[in-house]
Amino acid sequence: MAVNLTAADLDDLEPDDQRPSSQQIAGVLRAVILTKRIGPGERLPSQLDLAERYGVARETIKTALRILRDERLIVTRQGTGAFVRTSTEKPIGLRPHIEAAFERPHVSIDFAGFSGETLHGAMTEPLDKIRAGRLSPETITVRLLLPDLSNPASVPAAANDDGDDVAVRRRAEGIMRRHTESIVAEVHELADLGLVRNATADIRRHRTATLFKLYILNNEQAFFGFYPVVKHSVTIDKKPTPIYDVMGKDVPLFPYATSDEEDTGTQYVEAARGWFDSVWNTIAEERP
Repeated sequence: MAVNLTAADLDDLEPDDQRPSSQQIAGVLRAVILTKRIGPGERLPSQLDLAERYGVARETIKTALRILRDERLIVTRQGTGAFVRTSTEKPIGLRPHIEAAFERPHVSIDFAGFSGETLHGAMTEPLDKIRAGRLSPETITVRLLLPDLSNPASVPAAANDDGDDVAVRRRAEGIMRRHTESIVAEVHELADLGLVRNATADIRRHRTATLFKLYILNNEQAFFGFYPVVKHSVTIDKKPTPIYDVMGKDVPLFPYATSDEEDTGTQYVEAARGWFDSVWNTIAEERP
């Protein structure tokens, strides 16, 4: 595979960035991968070229590449170099894609799922960068599509003959509120502080079961993951309670992205956007 990206094409490091050089270089390479300046299966500049470009030791470059490999963005092949993973090499992590989405002038994130815990964690660093003046998007639009737990549901539910338990739903509601309302407050704060020209975050609820999670970033990327249903014990009102629950943390996410051609990725993203909008505009409701 020919090298389509040279070391000279890479951005300079930010002089006021206090992170180790390896992390900064990983960030530069991550950005060119996620913005498709270098495509799936294509080779990155060599370790030697990167070391000369940034004036660092090759060990620093190896550390940066290890970060990207752990994020499943690249593969390294002995004697041939580092290559961007192809679309068939799944699953991947969400965080670097969220961070790259915030490098655009107009940021949009749609989330359909349960607690929003993963999204909240992934948004922490880019929001901090906006507060520090290191990122400056013009607009941010976040939509959160969540289950309505005011009525009995199949999950979460007590794992006994009674099934529904208000205390179980109340516990799940607390987890969901903690993460999603924090996202809303932090996004709105950016607009209040004048750091972003327009920043909105809205929540709508629906009364259908939530057995999967979906993220749509900037209307160009979609990430889908299944929630496994598990039986485990949690503490409610100071006593152990067996419940059926969905477990979303660290579940594999499968990525799809639009392209210039009518491929499966483009079709999936368009279908995901259509599904999200259909639920958002029909059966989903705003709740206090």
